[in-house]
Amino acid sequence: MRLSGKVAMITGGSHGIGQAVAILFAREGAKVALCGRGKAALDETVKQIVETGGEALAYEADVSDKAQVDRFVDGVVGRWGRIDIAVNNAGICEIASFLDIAEEQWDRHMNINLKGAFLASQRAAREMVRQGGGGSIIQMSSVNGIQAEAGQAHYNTTKGGMINLSMSMALELAVHGIRVNALCPGFIETRLTKPLIDNPPAIADYLRTVPMNRVGQPEEIASAALFLASDESSYMTGTCMVVDGGQLIKLS
Repeated sequence: MRLSGKVAMITGGSHGIGQAVAILFAREGAKVALCGRGKAALDETVKQIVETGGEALAYEADVSDKAQVDRFVDGVVGRWGRIDIAVNNAGICEIASFLDIAEEQWDRHMNINLKGAFLASQRAAREMVRQGGGGSIIQMSSVNGIQAEAGQAHYNTTKGGMINLSMSMALELAVHGIRVNALCPGFIETRLTKPLIDNPPAIADYLRTVPMNRVGQPEEIASAALFLASDESSYMTGTCMVVDGGQLIKLS
């Protein structure tokens, strides 16, 4: 098992990509701590992990609130004594044209997607420095952080910010043995993309931008996250790993 004896914290771990990451990490031997909104969904993920012999705990938390992030991390460290892996997956995406984005929408995206990644990363990194031994931090960015998509200026900005945050952290944390990388998924089947997937003409048109001509699955992103979390990527830091079915090369 590639993560045996490790402790992983995952924000936004109750659905979609975050849930898939949590389940795979647990299967690979990690003790997994989740946070997110919606106790029932969090508890269901924990149940799935425990029923297959893994260890997991969950906290309801808003990652844009430092006190709630601190409470989550305190709970993880109090239970298992350390944090070896942090995956910042919590995020939102609300479609709106640039001229129509409300200030409240802009702030909500910045607070959850970008500020939340900063708060969770900083606290996880402090724990990794305190305990020694290094660690791996993964920012769940997006292809939208590399190439903009219409109707998502606020979302695009946060995802680009996460990539730059990863590089900045990688520069400063390498001395502590902490690796920081961004994972950039393309079009993945989640709650956010389900409305488009359920619209046959619209999804057929969208998939023309994807050379592999299909929607990606959360488990495929989880596999990439596992690589970045494990020692298999021990000489990688400050990178942006794209998993998009070739979409970026089609758009370029």
